[in-house]
Amino acid sequence: MMNRPDPNKAFPNPNIPSLCYIKNVVTNPNIIVGDYTYYDDSDGADQFEKHVTHFYDFIGDKLIIGKFCAIAKGVEFVMNGANHRMDCVTTYPFYIMGGDWGSAIAPVKDELPLKGDTVIGNDVWIGQHVTVMPGVHIGDGAIIGANSVVARDIPPYAVAVGNPCRIVRKRFDDELIALLLQFKWWDKSIEEIERLMPTLSCGDVEKVREELKARLS
Repeated sequence: MMNRPDPNKAFPNPNIPSLCYIKNVVTNPNIIVGDYTYYDDSDGADQFEKHVTHFYDFIGDKLIIGKFCAIAKGVEFVMNGANHRMDCVTTYPFYIMGGDWGSAIAPVKDELPLKGDTVIGNDVWIGQHVTVMPGVHIGDGAIIGANSVVARDIPPYAVAVGNPCRIVRKRFDDELIALLLQFKWWDKSIEEIERLMPTLSCGDVEKVREELKARLS
């Protein structure tokens, strides 16, 4: 039997104590994380939830992260609770300050500029100190450069950097991206993924292209 990492352990590799499988340490049911997705932070990888901010139950939004993602130190997910009402003269939230200011008109949920769930695909690499804004969708296989602020959706297999985050290139051509999205290696059994590892870690994309075509035919 192969000695493989246990997806149900918080810290799969005792030699890398900063590396944590996120799904095993989060407690908020509205944070949904797939197997083998990890966060790496020498300051305490098991504190991932502290990096999901403005996350309020009454709003009901979710942070959904796929499988096999790599999330670096200092990444912050800003959720919809950070948004202020913008259809009034002021954006200042008097109503939450207490005292007589409580007489200010509080918005109902439908009046807030909510942007829905934040969704990170599978096999996504997010670099250090990236900020992901509310409601953003990042596609499978995308790479987000360090210190970026992601305020708009990023398509699959794109490389995006900067503030505001912008797409600088595609990782592969359209045909190979389509093959990868059809193949969905991350949804295979772990036994099949292990057999695929020579292909998944191969730098010869033409060889990978032909193998994917053969497997999908």
